[in-house]
Amino acid sequence: MEGSIKQIGQRLKGLREVLNIPLSEIAELCNISEEHYLKIESGEADPSVYRLSKISKHYGISLDVLLFGEEPHMSSYFVTRKGQGLCVDRRKDYRYQSLASGFKRRKVDPFLVQVDPLPGDQNHNQNAHEGQEFDLVIQGTLEVTIVDKVITLEQGDSIYFDSSSMHSMRALGNQSCQFLCIVI
Repeated sequence: MEGSIKQIGQRLKGLREVLNIPLSEIAELCNISEEHYLKIESGEADPSVYRLSKISKHYGISLDVLLFGEEPHMSSYFVTRKGQGLCVDRRKDYRYQSLASGFKRRKVDPFLVQVDPLPGDQNHNQNAHEGQEFDLVIQGTLEVTIVDKVITLEQGDSIYFDSSSMHSMRALGNQSCQFLCIVI
């Protein structure tokens, strides 16, 4: 987990240096301080898939390159076998598995996400990103907070929302929650 966050940070730093992007510009794009962005580059802070998506769209870089260091190659179809999608762990309680990492010029980014329960009433940090998001709960119970609205989703329930609103998710009931997440 820590290794993948550090590798993502190294790729972000390399991108910034190769494209000669001012630190202030990329920090502003991510809506964070320059100090926080440098922590992301050094692997000390979680980059969030949403920030990475924003960077990839803005600079015309594949999200897969930032997440996994690999350029997608397929243009007519791409199959992801069960358990075989490229993964990135965000902290020890949040894991993304890309379901279309090898497909070039995707219009959406589908992920299989697993969120593990946090101790007590602790919540994940809220974040926001451009676009829209669709989430379908496959297993467990997911609590979704959008701004100050709290919604509980059970297996088979789904939500579609404007992801530019601050939002977070957490697993309920001392059980991991797995859901399909499509970022549009």
